Amino acid sequence: MRAVVVERAGGPEVLELREVTVPTPATGEVLIRVKAFGLNRSELHFRRGAAYSGSFPRIPGIEAAGVVAAAPGGEFAAGVQVMTMMGGMGREFDGGYAEFVVVPAAQVIPFRSALPWEQLGAVPEMLQTANGSLEIGLQAQPGQSVLIRGGTSSVGLAAAVLAQLRGLTVLSTTRRESARPLLESFGVDHVIIDDGEVAAQVRELVPGGVDGAIELVGANVMRDTLRSVRTGGTVCFTGMLSDVWTIPEFYPMDWLPNGVRLTAYSGEAADLDAPVLQTYLDAVAEGVARIPVGRVYAMHEIVEAHRDMEAGAVGGKGVVLT
Repeated sequence: MRAVVVERAGGPEVLELREVTVPTPATGEVLIRVKAFGLNRSELHFRRGAAYSGSFPRIPGIEAAGVVAAAPGGEFAAGVQVMTMMGGMGREFDGGYAEFVVVPAAQVIPFRSALPWEQLGAVPEMLQTANGSLEIGLQAQPGQSVLIRGGTSSVGLAAAVLAQLRGLTVLSTTRRESARPLLESFGVDHVIIDDGEVAAQVRELVPGGVDGAIELVGANVMRDTLRSVRTGGTVCFTGMLSDVWTIPEFYPMDWLPNGVRLTAYSGEAADLDAPVLQTYLDAVAEGVARIPVGRVYAMHEIVEAHRDMEAGAVGGKGVVLT
């Protein structure tokens, strides 16, 4: 099979497309014929050698979408459409940047859809993260307002779609005025141009502050995001698009406004229930929801794909077709 292999940490050029042996699943594992896989900044961090876990050489990729090729334990029939993600994929064991991948059966999610694979390949990690941020991180309720800091990211766009489906008022940030039409096309109610500080703009639109905020940019702007939220509201730290992960000399009394809660979300395959996945895919098929696919690549374009991801030039979720 063809697979992308990383022998050592480095730039995009360390991603090598090779012919390797198809893996053999054991009982309790599933061999998936990968049709498409999404691109994630987590893979960029791993490739650079900046990840907190994983080892080389490795086939990277924390997610994949495809069909079951074999399941020795009988958990799934051959040909069933499935998605998988996380659980050590692409770090502790070989991941989704390949034509076949073996994963534990417990992290395989079945679905049924006639949507094209370039759309389905964008869904697993993106939907799990966006849904978990709203449901677990914010415990968002219909009628509430939510700020999405980093709104043009794939997770930000997916969160906007899910928030609209749940009856929330959505405020999303972007650093570029030219991105306003994109955000509005995904149902964002209020687009905020982010110049580093957005709290004042948010409170002009929602006096008293929003009910919740999903932080996707990073720790460097989180103090301002906290000040965008009302007393009793919640900020969910989900992403680090800025690559700023930590807060030096964190002083809670200074950082946290009175009564504003700070939480975080980082989920696994078990956090995306099959009914949630199926409902989302059905909503897309019916034209009620959208999948924010940016650019679609072939496997031999993986180096270009990572360069685009580093440059922020994908414009949504990057997907690779096998």
